[in-house]
Amino acid sequence: MRRKPVVRAGLSALLVLGALSGAGGAFSTAAAASGADAPAAKPAAASAPSAGLVRALGRDLGLTADQARERLGQEAAAMRLESKAERAAGASYGGSWFDTSSGKLVVGVTSAERAASVRATGATTRIVKHSAGALDAAKARLDDKAREKAAPAGVSSWSADPRAGGVVVRVREGSEGDAAVRAFLREAKRSSSVPVTVEKAPAQAPTTFAAGTVGGDPYYTGNVRCSIGFSVQGGFVTAGHCGQAGGSVSGWDGSYIGNFQGSSFPGNDYAYVSVGSGWWTVPVVLGWGTVPDQLVRGSNEAPVGASICRSGSTTHWHCGTVLAKNETVNYSQGAVYQMTKTSVCAEGGDSGGSFISGDQAQGVTSGGWGNCSGGGETWYQPINEILSVYGLRLHTA
Repeated sequence: MRRKPVVRAGLSALLVLGALSGAGGAFSTAAAASGADAPAAKPAAASAPSAGLVRALGRDLGLTADQARERLGQEAAAMRLESKAERAAGASYGGSWFDTSSGKLVVGVTSAERAASVRATGATTRIVKHSAGALDAAKARLDDKAREKAAPAGVSSWSADPRAGGVVVRVREGSEGDAAVRAFLREAKRSSSVPVTVEKAPAQAPTTFAAGTVGGDPYYTGNVRCSIGFSVQGGFVTAGHCGQAGGSVSGWDGSYIGNFQGSSFPGNDYAYVSVGSGWWTVPVVLGWGTVPDQLVRGSNEAPVGASICRSGSTTHWHCGTVLAKNETVNYSQGAVYQMTKTSVCAEGGDSGGSFISGDQAQGVTSGGWGNCSGGGETWYQPINEILSVYGLRLHTA
């Protein structure tokens, strides 16, 4: 989707002024003047959700305004609580998720003795058979096998699922009878120490969301258009499939932004771009007129079940829920590990754009299936892993 010229002109003016409400046309504003970062504002308390955000959640999740406001508050509390509850559970921690019916964080525990400690944090508990460590180890063994020999194309993805108490493998509709798929599932079940269940995935294979060059969109490298993710001190993060290390990056107006300083895909799907030449970084996610531009205040991880929104240069602002974490996605280019799956739609050109929950950065758009007309699912690469790998500091308000 191309932006109208009047919008481009407005964004250009915002960049010149260094305002905290534009982003060079990308999902998250990210640009750096002469390599220097604009001063960051002092941390402030999260404000009440905007009317636009409430409307967006109502549109995409079928919530009333009151329900959307209540849920956002509950999810913010769950995000703050999750790490504390995990520490309280210790080795018995069996994963956690947000329960929409109760509005509470649910924590799986393998030990009844630890359940009281977890409940003391404010979370609710469920006794489970396998710890999160056991689930992740079983999923990691499946990853190792996929590294040795690529998973068949009929296998869409797989993940550890604490709610199911095992590993879930998703098989594309119509591929259930393929010999290679059946062999993959037999080996997965044979080698797993936890239950392995099979779910049906759409027939459409997961694909990345890069796009060919289209005039007026936010950033380009070669003939690929993608979306800026989150500002970090000295640059921005985005999807790795959008460009290789050393590649030059141009902005929505064709001007030089900087270069990819690091990029990983497949295996991972993240990249870091340093910026200069009159661009600077600001802690903002573009709302595209659907919601006010969102300030980024941190990167607390949203639990499974929580609402989440995405912004990108093609389809702009859309919301959904977190469906699974630590999922391996079987793209045609190769498997990508430790992804988070959502019910949010996306389309070509949205790759690299931001996923955000409230005012907390979550990750950068990788790929998925479907579109924003008929619906679909999208995976993102979690932001905290990217920051850790490259030693970056998220630019926050």
